[in-house]
This record gives sequence, C-alpha cells and structure tokens, in this order.
Amino acid sequence: MRQEIPENGTMLPLMEEFYTIQGEGFNTGKAAYFIRLGGCDVGCHWCDVKESWDASLHPLTSADTIVQNALKYPGKAVVITGGEPLIYNLDYLTSQLQKNGIATFLETSGAYPLSGSWDWICLSPKKFKSPRQEVIALANELKVIVFNKTDFKWAEEHSAHVESKSKLYLQPEWSKSKEITPLIIDYVMANPKWEISLQTHKFLNIP
Repeated sequence: MRQEIPENGTMLPLMEEFYTIQGEGFNTGKAAYFIRLGGCDVGCHWCDVKESWDASLHPLTSADTIVQNALKYPGKAVVITGGEPLIYNLDYLTSQLQKNGIATFLETSGAYPLSGSWDWICLSPKKFKSPRQEVIALANELKVIVFNKTDFKWAEEHSAHVESKSKLYLQPEWSKSKEITPLIIDYVMANPKWEISLQTHKFLNIP
C-alpha cells in the first residue's frame, strides 16, 4: 500500500539512521549521523542499497524524531542520503537540524529539485537520470563513480558545469575496484584537478 507522504516534509520514509564515520568524498573521516531515506527511481544497477528504492517498505517517521535521535550523539553533522533524498521536501528537516547546531551534508544524484538548507552538497550524478542545473550550480563536491573507462569522459563533461571551487572526486565502483582503481590513479596523476575518493568505511568494516 502506497504511503501518503506529507508535502511539507514533516514525515519522511526512513530506511535507517545510524552514527558512524563518513567514509567517502570530502568529509571522509568525520563523525556523522547518517539519515537514509527510502525511495529512488534512478536505478543504478550497481547500487549497494537497492532495498532503499521502494519507499513504501520504509516507515514514515517524524522529522522531529529524526532530529532528536541525531542529537543523542556527540558528532554535530548529519549526512542525508538515500535512495534519492531530494524526492522529498527537506526544508523542515534541515532547518530543524541547523537550529540545533547540526551541520547538514547532502548526498544526491541531483535528479530532483533542490530543497533544504545545506552546509555541504555532494553531487554524484548518474547516467540514468541527468542532474538538474540548480543542483549542479550549488554542488560543493562532484563525486563520480567510475564503473568503466568511458566514465572518465562522462566525469569531465560534468566537471565543466560545476563551480570552479567545487571539489572533484573519482571513486571506483566497489565491485570493480581492483580493476578500476589503477586507472583512476593514472588519471588523477595526469589530471590533478581530480582527487581519489575511496569507500573507506568498507575497509574499516563500519556502516
């Protein structure tokens, strides 16, 4: 049965929430509370959280409850991810987090209109659904998952549209990391505007 999700963002389909160490991208190594929302139609075949795709499988949870849960931990940053979190109106959730002194980090494909108030936006575009211009323009970080050699050209196409101060990362797709990582190393050495992002949480065996 399909859930009726309030458009004002006061209730959201919560797949999971947990306190951990951010494992990838610019904020790697920082303590953060992860908020994973259910629902995604981007459909990456290599997605490692396919159980997040169907929003109806995840309970509607009060945004106020999510904020109170985040406040239980000493780290004062949250990562809001999915799924694709921008399917929902995130204005209320992020405003309440920031009012309580918690920094807000977004991880998004950019395929939906931007909502919410953000301290950091990580744009990780996918070939299956193009990112929107307003998200590209505000991205603090462009993180491209490299699955095959053609992804380098695709990454360059997107890097031409983000702000010059945006951080640029290439990250090997986990299941092909042994094959892809050497290619990324060579590419970054030849194109030093890019940096390497690794899924360090998987090496550390943490969520």
